[in-house]
Amino acid sequence: MEKTIVFAGGCFWGVQAYFQRLKGVSDTSVGYAQGHEKNPSYEEVKSQKTGACEAVRIVYDPSAITLGTLIDHLFRFIDPTVNDHQAHDYGSQYRTGIYYVDPEDKKVIAAKLKALAKKYDKPILTDNQPLKTFYEAEGYHQHYLDKNPTGYCHVNLNLLKPDERK
Repeated sequence: MEKTIVFAGGCFWGVQAYFQRLKGVSDTSVGYAQGHEKNPSYEEVKSQKTGACEAVRIVYDPSAITLGTLIDHLFRFIDPTVNDHQAHDYGSQYRTGIYYVDPEDKKVIAAKLKALAKKYDKPILTDNQPLKTFYEAEGYHQHYLDKNPTGYCHVNLNLLKPDERK
């Protein structure tokens, strides 16, 4: 049975491009998570008035890849110690977070964040919360880097090792 997790790691284009290439991941979609406005637009999220962040919904097969491994992949390319930005993107919509659907996942996430904290001198600022809201982003944002291969991406897709790729 497949499971779902939502990751926020800065601009969602690169996050989606990375995870859609990963073995064990069957589907990804970009959207706006944890906001207080119903079905916000990109422009509304960009205004930082909706409370939403850019995020990627990941559907995966836990018999092929574990949640812990997915989290390890997320931390290959984000800085979990910065608030409201990643790389050259600034604003609350670019905060980092792990938003779970299955309450059992909270323990796995907390353990990963605790272990990660030992590797940093600064506190870990990545959210660990139940998923409150997720609204799919506009169609032009879905699989953006497939449609625009020279588009901006803060995620180094070469961090995926050959044996990890689909």
